[in-house]
Amino acid sequence: MRHIKIIEHISLDGVIQAPGGPGEDYEGGFEHGGWAFPHFDPAIGEAIDAAQGGGFDLLLGRRTYDIFANYWPNQTGPMADTLNGARKFVATHRPDSLDWGPAKALGADIIEGIARVKAASGPDLIVWGSSTLTPLLIEQGLADEVLLLVFPVLLGTGKRLFSDRVAPSELGLVDTKTAASGVIISTYKPAGALRTGSFADAAD
Repeated sequence: MRHIKIIEHISLDGVIQAPGGPGEDYEGGFEHGGWAFPHFDPAIGEAIDAAQGGGFDLLLGRRTYDIFANYWPNQTGPMADTLNGARKFVATHRPDSLDWGPAKALGADIIEGIARVKAASGPDLIVWGSSTLTPLLIEQGLADEVLLLVFPVLLGTGKRLFSDRVAPSELGLVDTKTAASGVIISTYKPAGALRTGSFADAAD
C-alpha cells in the first residue's frame, strides 16, 4: 500500500487558495493570488523535493488539476518534467476532459476510488492544493503525511485547508524548521483521536 502525502502552501489564517499567482483562482472573489511568491526560499524547494521523493503519482481535486494543466505543460525544468510525466488521479465528474495526462478519474465514489488507488502498487501519491479533496482525506484517515508550508501572511478570506467536515483528531509533528524568509516548514503524521483534559485538574 502506498502513502498519500499532502503538500500545502498555507497562510497563518489557514488559507490555501491561489498561492502561486494572481490568475490562479479567482473563485469566491479572491483577489490575493500569488501571496506565497514574495516569501519563497530555497529551503521550501528542498522540503518539497524531500517530500515528493524520487518519483510519485498525483492525487488532485478537479480545480487544482485544471490550474496545473494550464500551467505546467508550458514550463521547463526538473519540476515541470516530473509533474507533467506523473500519473494523475483526479476527483472529477468530467472524466472525458482530462487532457493533461496520463490521467484517470477516481470515479463516482471518490472515497472508494482513492482507497483503490492507494491499495494498488506504485509510487507515493502527492496531493497539492485541492481544498475540497484534502479535508476528505484527513476525515477518512487516508492521508499518511501532511507537509505544511506556513507563510507569514494573513489573507482574511479564501479557501481553507481544514473545514468543519474534519473529524476531531490529532497530528504528530515529525519535523519542523524555519526558512530565512519566515516560512515555517512542518511535517505531520496522523496521531489518532483528539484528546481532551483540564488545566484545572492538572493543578490539583
